[in-house]
Amino acid sequence: MPMTEYEGDTAPLRLAVVGSGNMARRFLKQLPDSERCELRAIGDRDPASARVLADEVAHLCAGELLCGTEDEVLSSDQVDAVYIATVHTTHAEIAVRAIAAGKHVLCEKPLTVNHAQAMAAVDAAQHAGVRLVEAMMFRFHPQMAAVRELVRAGAIGDVHHIDAGFSFLVPTERHEPTIVTADLVIPDAGGHEGRLFDPNLAGGGILDVGCYPVSMARAIAGAAAGVDFLEPVELTGHGTVSDDGIDQWAIAHLRFDNGVTASLRTGVWMVDNNTVQIVGSRGTIEMLDPWALSPSPRIVVRRIGQVPEEQTFPASGAYALQMDAFAASIVGPEPEAISNADSLGNAAALDRWREAIGVRYPFERDDAAIGTVSSLPLRVPVPGGGTGEDARAARIEGLDKPLARIVMGCDHQPDLRTASALFDHYVTLGGNVFDTAHFYLDGQAERQLGRWIANRGIRDDVVVIGKGAHTPDCNPEALTRQLHESLDRQGTGHLDIYMLHRDNEDVPAGEFVDVLNEHADAGLIRVFGGSNWSVRRVAEANDWARAHGKRGFTVLSNYFGLAEPFDLPWPGCLDACDAGSRRWLTEQQMPLFAWSARSRNFFTRADPADRSDELLARCFYHPENFERKRRAEKLAHDHGVSPSAIAMAYVLHQPFPTFAMYGPKTLAESRDGFRAAEVALTPEQVAWLHGDTP
Repeated sequence: MPMTEYEGDTAPLRLAVVGSGNMARRFLKQLPDSERCELRAIGDRDPASARVLADEVAHLCAGELLCGTEDEVLSSDQVDAVYIATVHTTHAEIAVRAIAAGKHVLCEKPLTVNHAQAMAAVDAAQHAGVRLVEAMMFRFHPQMAAVRELVRAGAIGDVHHIDAGFSFLVPTERHEPTIVTADLVIPDAGGHEGRLFDPNLAGGGILDVGCYPVSMARAIAGAAAGVDFLEPVELTGHGTVSDDGIDQWAIAHLRFDNGVTASLRTGVWMVDNNTVQIVGSRGTIEMLDPWALSPSPRIVVRRIGQVPEEQTFPASGAYALQMDAFAASIVGPEPEAISNADSLGNAAALDRWREAIGVRYPFERDDAAIGTVSSLPLRVPVPGGGTGEDARAARIEGLDKPLARIVMGCDHQPDLRTASALFDHYVTLGGNVFDTAHFYLDGQAERQLGRWIANRGIRDDVVVIGKGAHTPDCNPEALTRQLHESLDRQGTGHLDIYMLHRDNEDVPAGEFVDVLNEHADAGLIRVFGGSNWSVRRVAEANDWARAHGKRGFTVLSNYFGLAEPFDLPWPGCLDACDAGSRRWLTEQQMPLFAWSARSRNFFTRADPADRSDELLARCFYHPENFERKRRAEKLAHDHGVSPSAIAMAYVLHQPFPTFAMYGPKTLAESRDGFRAAEVALTPEQVAWLHGDTP
């Protein structure tokens, strides 16, 4: 669908509100104060509810409002942007659908239920060229900008600690409030059966209002370091979880790498003063209404030996300021108040807080039927258009489908929700090959991959690589046991490619060949080979196979990359970077699945002065590799991609069949790596990158 054009200052932003509950009403109450936005539509899954709200706010609108379903509003050419004010669990789905319809999106906090969904929404917006902003309204109030500037300017010296809380007390059938102030009680929250107490609606305090103190702490710690935000290097938490599985109250302790610490509180069954105190070496800053809920928030700055200074901010609605900053960002840069990177970091921190106290919603669990973020079926495109004749895809004898030459490694995904987001995204980019192993994440990686495949119903559309017989259990008997365990974990019936994960030269290569043929004959595997096997041992295995009329190794998976290793990360690993291995692979035209094709992100992360990553430094820090990094950076600039993408493109441009394996932890990394298949390198550039020519 074509994007609706917004002309910026020459016309108001035509806004639709999706959702018709209390949050939408609170937002619309400040619409008259907006200088840039006008209301054009209200949508809801229940059109009647949208109509009720439209009647309430009709006096705010110059013309007649469009009222209808969410889809009717999202598809309207009279709407430039949408404000999402629905329950947490629908944020990601509606945001992605709105983005697909070409609409800019202002989404109520939390942006999504978890970091995995947030990655999907942000990636969709950035790829579509529309603006997505998290409606964390307190971040848009001038009070927040003033406090950040005080911290940056050193008004209270070095910041040491941040104390922040946001809680309220919800009356329920089991807990009636006694003496509490009105602003700390939410009498219309829906009782115990309301969304705040429903795990299927992502209830609890951490997501609903705990996101505020987390956002505050990250922003203030960042201001102390001279950046927009910092991520906590440590986060621990405690709290009370109901029998239903929602957090009733919780605390978190954070530590940042600049030494700043933070204590955070939240809850739906806890009364708090709902203030923020920032403690420095020469004083404190107290925010008496940090969340900008009152008409005139104020702060108090206390410095050692000085009279306290109080600053009151003029009455200005944070929601209206948020609307105008969002509208301005559509024709300019991201809002200064909050960026997508900031929102992603907040989502990750909220995940950690929930994990620390044992809150994972039923729809996030590793045995759940986690769907796509859009709730639409996942379509698996045929790599390379089905021909397998270009840089994006290739064919391997013995398999009946083309294989994407960028291979997804399944060993970095901590849970099914993250794996699902990464795997879905990889498929939409054109990928269909997944690499896992018996011992990855103690078997959890195989379970996650198998569950995702079952959830999507796409077993026949993807290629699964499995590996077993890892040291010290590298023998034919262990191979058989581990293969059956892998198939049981994955539930996939067979593995398309199976590789021995290590070699054991005490075992004749022919014994491995014999047992692999037995499993292939039984239909458990299609083709097989070795990972971390020398070309000499592969040749020995294939000599045995020819002599005995059996199938031999048809694939190899060793380290291969632009950065040549001076050591390898783990015992038993082998590379294929030497001239002899290259020559043999070229002569045999054996496909090589190059693991760590990005060389542990050497080309993006490596710095001679930084040896904090011991494995990266030990394996790749050498003048020759840093010269290759410099050359990769030059070509990256020329091609408009990252140096890591150039490194992967180098792997793909060899005189023998190659596949580049990578293990992205974010969707941004995944998209960046996949761009390697778009980069065309000449033989001269390949030689120059490696240093074979000056």
